[in-house]
Amino acid sequence: MEKQPLQFLESLIQTPSPSGDELEIQKKWINYVTPFVDAVETDYSGSAIGILNPSAPFKVMLSGHCDEIAFMVTYIDDKGLIYVTKAGGINPNLALGMRVRILGKSGVLHGVVGVKAEHQGGSKGEIKVEDLYIDCGAQSSEELADRVQIGDYVIYDLDMMTLMNGRVAGRGLDNRTGAFIVAEVLRRLSEEQLAVGVYGASTVNEETNMGGAHFAACHIQPSLGIACDVTFATDYPGLDPKKDGDVKLGGGPVLSKGSMINYKINHMLE
Repeated sequence: MEKQPLQFLESLIQTPSPSGDELEIQKKWINYVTPFVDAVETDYSGSAIGILNPSAPFKVMLSGHCDEIAFMVTYIDDKGLIYVTKAGGINPNLALGMRVRILGKSGVLHGVVGVKAEHQGGSKGEIKVEDLYIDCGAQSSEELADRVQIGDYVIYDLDMMTLMNGRVAGRGLDNRTGAFIVAEVLRRLSEEQLAVGVYGASTVNEETNMGGAHFAACHIQPSLGIACDVTFATDYPGLDPKKDGDVKLGGGPVLSKGSMINYKINHMLE
């Protein structure tokens, strides 16, 4: 990957964007696409749209959401331990022992996720979100009064890590990947003579209520829409390609097929 796009992807991954609080990542997305698009628009839901050839009557909308799954603070006990609920489809079983960032009203507060110890009668199986607590070192709720409030988002304390063979790992690649691809398509198409209008949208709220893409489409009223998102690879241990399909990491894009998908457009993409 070229240096500038890779740096842009890394900046997206490093920027917290829990579903419902995507403002900062949208600012970075807008700043990246502004130099090479004809116009930039936003809508009341918080989605950002870069436009090429806006006078064309035929409009193609490309959509990738920018929000990530998270936790949300629901309660702070008198010992200063913080309790949470889900903000999107986050898995509590993966949270145990994870370092987290609480996106507090006066800045980021770091903590670690715990549960009741197994040898003290804690859960040996599935962990529920109500079993989790966050310890940020506070000794009382009073210490947190000016740092954390009910409704603050909590994300994992993970950024981008470069692996072998040009691969990366990082928090929120679902769907920084989609928002990134939409921006890159706009950048590359800006050097072409277009016969259609292209509306690249970085949308919000996919992980919780799916509203961003809906309202962006209502605003744009496109002739054609293409959603860019992630899917599951099946080339890791324990899966059967006869049952789960044959999708390899690094094997190229995957096209959805079925009754909801436009057959002619899929054939053209293929």
